[in-house]
Amino acid sequence: MNNYGRLYESNGRYALQFERFFPYTCEEAFRVITNPEAFVQWYPFATGEMDLQTGGRIYFDDGEGSTYEAVITELEAPHKFSFQEVDDLLEMSLHEEDEGCRFVFTHTFDDQEMAMYVAAGWHRCLDVLEQIIRGEQVEWKDNAVELREYYRSEFN
Repeated sequence: MNNYGRLYESNGRYALQFERFFPYTCEEAFRVITNPEAFVQWYPFATGEMDLQTGGRIYFDDGEGSTYEAVITELEAPHKFSFQEVDDLLEMSLHEEDEGCRFVFTHTFDDQEMAMYVAAGWHRCLDVLEQIIRGEQVEWKDNAVELREYYRSEFN
């Protein structure tokens, strides 16, 4: 399966979308995606403090001593989990499919110049999420440079 993301325009903004297939039910995958202990392993700067309800907050540490929060805009277990993080919208959805489920991750943002960096970062993060969902040991591959080059050539 192609784990690479695609970039498209959406309402005057840019959206990166990735899809992954998990050989688990939507319920099983959703439980991992929204579990604070798992979330901090794959989602950058997450603190693990989450109020899992629509309008609830997710807290982040920027790595430089400041914290910020995201607001959950949609939470429909076991199919949708979305939140507004600063000016960006992060949407995750799970769809029943054959022997498992399809995970669709979409990040909507404004700065097209950052697309290759954002895509490479999410690609790596979603590789780790997939490892967690599959019950594998987390291994961050040292492939950021190669992924940025791939996305630079794809998006230009």
